[in-house]
Amino acid sequence: QVQVVESGGGLVQAGGSLRLSCASSAGYFSVFTMGWYRQTPGEQRELVATITSGGLTNYADSVKGRFTISRNNAKKTMFLQMNSLKPEDTAVYYCNTNGHTWPWGQGTQVTVSA
Repeated sequence: QVQVVESGGGLVQAGGSLRLSCASSAGYFSVFTMGWYRQTPGEQRELVATITSGGLTNYADSVKGRFTISRNNAKKTMFLQMNSLKPEDTAVYYCNTNGHTWPWGQGTQVTVSA
């Protein structure tokens, strides 16, 4: 069964930066469009960014211009560079395929203080 492990979260002040990482056990990681999702308590999980196998990216309006998604297919990893963080970016961040076809990982907590 495919496993994903997210890391890199933490506590940061507004305006700061964090870089999230996602490691996958999938031997065929490179063929999937991947995404970063986030969830706050009581809310639906939100898709914030996607990246195709070839590197084409798409972003939610709320993070456009501040977040950058990237991937390393050879290492089966994906990243989310988050700059100019805002308190409303506070959430647990998850990685999965676009369409979340894999089991969810534990996520990584991002907390942005005002």
